[in-house]
Amino acid sequence: MTCNETLLDKVSKLVAVYKSGSLGGETMPEDENPHLAKHCKENYMYFTLPMALNYQRNSYTLWKCANRMYADSEARSVFDSKEVCAMPDELLRSYLVEYGVALQPNKQPVIWRTLCETIEERLEGDIRNLFLRNEYSVKRIKEYIQQNKKAFPYLGGNKICNYWLYVLEQYTDLSYVDRENITVAPDTHVIQASQRLGLITEQEAQLSNVQMLVADRWKELLAGKDLKPIDVHTPLWLWSRGGFRVEI
Repeated sequence: MTCNETLLDKVSKLVAVYKSGSLGGETMPEDENPHLAKHCKENYMYFTLPMALNYQRNSYTLWKCANRMYADSEARSVFDSKEVCAMPDELLRSYLVEYGVALQPNKQPVIWRTLCETIEERLEGDIRNLFLRNEYSVKRIKEYIQQNKKAFPYLGGNKICNYWLYVLEQYTDLSYVDRENITVAPDTHVIQASQRLGLITEQEAQLSNVQMLVADRWKELLAGKDLKPIDVHTPLWLWSRGGFRVEI
């Protein structure tokens, strides 16, 4: 058995263990949501704006805060890009900070506003136009975002962008023509799990470009396979988050 075959065998076992429920994951962070109609603009906005603030923090806490903010009929206005563009900075900041959605009171409201301005000015006030105009191609969507990276603060980052596209696929009616181009979102847990499986070495895990390295390795390993890179993200994340208690 080749190294790749051995690794693929381990990946198959990990996915099977995940599907059996042995890794947990009955409740994921994004399950904390107002359960809007999957197809509606408001639902897409709910899973887009907080995602741009989902860095260096507990994801479960972020989405609980976002859901609480949405439940407030007044604070909910921050999920409307048109209203945000007309909203005073202090009011936007007060809502985001009061509910704990923004932990950085100066920087993160600016990120939120910038995204809303992008949606209003470039996408005719509807984030769904990003996908429609790019013919639901992950490759084209990611290229557009990279070409306009300043207009998509943090959503343009390699880790968050891929995970955002995955979350939209899970919680909205969005369907891609090339979902194989959603790479794993290489956060700390995914990197640790990838090392544990032998996809990268301990030395490679310390490299500054480890996120890109992990994403590329998973893409290469699963090329042409039924299992797509993003399909292993959650099993890897849960396995590491659980302290690798399940032996693979």
